[in-house]
Formats: sequence, C-alpha cells, structure tokens
Amino acid sequence: MKSIIEKLEKSYENIEEMNPLTHCITNFVTVNDCANAVLAVGASPIMADDADEVEEIVEIADVLVINIGKLSKVQIAAIETACNYASQTNTPIVLDPVGCGISNLRNETTLKIIKDYDVTAIRGNMSEVKAIAKLLGIFNDDFVKAKGVDVSSSDVISHSNLKENASIVKEVALKSGSLVIASGPIDIISDGEVMIAIENGDEMMERITGSGCMLSSIVGSFIACNDALIGGISASLIMSIAGENAREYVNSNDLGTGTFRSKLIDNLYKLKHDEIKEKGNIYEIN
Repeated sequence: MKSIIEKLEKSYENIEEMNPLTHCITNFVTVNDCANAVLAVGASPIMADDADEVEEIVEIADVLVINIGKLSKVQIAAIETACNYASQTNTPIVLDPVGCGISNLRNETTLKIIKDYDVTAIRGNMSEVKAIAKLLGIFNDDFVKAKGVDVSSSDVISHSNLKENASIVKEVALKSGSLVIASGPIDIISDGEVMIAIENGDEMMERITGSGCMLSSIVGSFIACNDALIGGISASLIMSIAGENAREYVNSNDLGTGTFRSKLIDNLYKLKHDEIKEKGNIYEIN
C-alpha cells in the first residue's frame, strides 16, 4: 500500500507533463462535461464518434474512452471500429458500461467489447459491475437491476457489503483481464490482485448528470500516462475530493446542484497533490 501512495504524486506530474490526448466516444447528454473534466485535469479531449474517422483519431490518441450511455447502431459501428484499431495499436481502452443490465443491447455491446478487445479498465457503478459479472458467468444469482442508468439502492457500496462487493470487483477484474473501478460512496478498485477502497466524495455527485461519465473520461486521461492501477486510483481520488470541495462551497453559500456541477469542474482544475494526499481516505481491503 505504501508503494501505491508513493506513486500517486508522480501520476499527477505525468498527466501535466504529457497532456494526453483523450479520445472519448461518449453520449450527447454529458459530452461537454466530459470534455471540460478532461481539460481540467490537464489532458486534451477529442470527442470523435464517426466511424469514418475514428481510426485516424485513435492513431494519434493516447487513450480511447468508450461510454455506452446513449447507444445507436451508428455509434456501435464507430465503437467497434475504434476498439479494433486501438487493440492493434496498443492504445489503452477504458469502458464505461452505462446501464449495463437494463437492456439486451447494452448487455451485448458491453460483453462484445470486453471479450473481443483488449480493455485496460472498466469503470461503472456496482449494479453495472454486477451485471458484467453475470454476463461473464461469475455468478448466476438474480440481482436487482439498475434504476435506469443509476445504481440500484441494494447495490450502493457500504461498510456492511464492502468485502462482498470487493470480491465481485476482483473476480470481474480477473475474468476480464481489466482494471475494474466500482464507484459509489466507497469506491472499490481492483486489478485482480489488490483491492483498494477510497472513502471520499459526496452524495450530491449523484444529483447531477455526468459525474460518472466525467470520472470515466479522466480515468482514461490518467491511464494514458500511468500504470492502470495507479491511474485509476489517482482519477478516482481527484474526482471524489473535488466533489467534497464543491459540496462545501455549495453548502456555505446556500446554493444548489447547478453550482455544484460547475464547482466540481473548478475543483478538478484547482486540486493539487498535497491536498489530495491530505484528504484522501484510501486503504487496502483484505
């Protein structure tokens, strides 16, 4: 654990030095927020999603982020073309399986990406991770479906279910060969070996559209220039602490979710490693 903490500072330096080009095929609901979040952490976004150009974009990009929040046949074609080329060029792929578990289209698309391409990281909520576990045959028990694209209330990560959920996250990481990040009140991150918990963030992050999408995009930016585990932890920490700081501002000025959204991006830009190190509540799950 000590070696992981020591590597985090370097991860923030790497993103500032490299300014990685982060290619996001995402949904139109959150595309602007994702681009601004990537810029805020020191990377460069490009939001290309046409099948006729995605190979050329992947060629110059440092990472490919796939978000299935608003699927269409046209976008699926672009996703498959981009993922196929990224696998050929060894470009890291980050998958956000938004709403996996609620429709056959999302399930089939998610499973195809995981099985057919070299996915570096998967970032979703616990309901989505459980859905992937079922798709991969890790367990066959019935589970409560997500409420739309949100996490089911029974899947919210807490101290009472932490070890059970961490075990699922670890098994998905082992079966998929990907780093897996399950976000919630407690984030769980596993590369199939270690299981890391992060207890930061704020419940208001669930009250705006796009906080998860933004996180997946900056996970991509950090992974572009760091080891996957370190990149995933760094991105999750900076997003969670930015959320805490944004909520503090909103509360002190008696404001609401609109201000929280803008302050979240402000704090992604303003946060420095010293503050992240001071406020970060991170530990290994045994």
